[in-house]
This record gives sequence, structure tokens and C-alpha cells, in this order.
Amino acid sequence: MAKQRMQEAQREQRIDMEIVVDAYGAQEQAMSWYYYLEENLEFPFAAKCIAVRAISPLEIGDEVEVIGMPPEAECEHEMFVSIAQGRKGLAVPLSQLEVAKSVSNETLQAVEDWHYWLAQGYEFG
Repeated sequence: MAKQRMQEAQREQRIDMEIVVDAYGAQEQAMSWYYYLEENLEFPFAAKCIAVRAISPLEIGDEVEVIGMPPEAECEHEMFVSIAQGRKGLAVPLSQLEVAKSVSNETLQAVEDWHYWLAQGYEFG
């Protein structure tokens, strides 16, 4: 098996057996992803915008500092992270960000897991 296929198989297993294993329905899946990211992302970390979104002020190439997760209620339909902006920070879609190479393996894996989930066309529900 090619290395990429092996990694994808491992990622699929992690998503199925660790992230959404006991999640039934859209809300439970969203919260499963939220808690997985909250547990595995090591804040703060540097990231760069890789996609423009109408709901976010970020432009491609913008560099940001990710400082945490927003409240759970903000992540019921999509995963957001808080970036350093203003006094309280600003929540932006995690799908919009690519992590810097200097992050921990856990942070990199968690973000890549979320990007993979989206790229496969999976959604809550």
C-alpha cells in the first residue's frame, strides 16, 4: 500500500474510532469534532489563510495567531478557531487556515484531520 493511502486509512480509522465513534446525529458529531480539536490543538499557534470566506475578514496569505476555540455554540455547524484580533479575539473557520510548520504533531494532525473530513465531502448528520 502506498504511503499516502496508508495515512488516509489511518486517518479514516482515527476519525471513525476516536472522533465520531459514538456520535449519532449532526449535533453530536459537531461536538465530537469540537472536543477532539479542543483537546489536540496546542494554543497558541501560527497559521496562514489559504482560502477566502465571505464570513471572515481574512485574505489568502494573511498570517494569524490562533489562540483558542470559541464557545461550543459557535461550532454546531462548522469548526471555528479564535484568532488574536481585538480585545476578545475573532472566530474564523478552521477550514480557512493552514498551520505553520513549527506546530506540534498533535496540532498538525488535528487540523489535517478536519481538512480531510471536509475534502471527503463528509458533513454533520
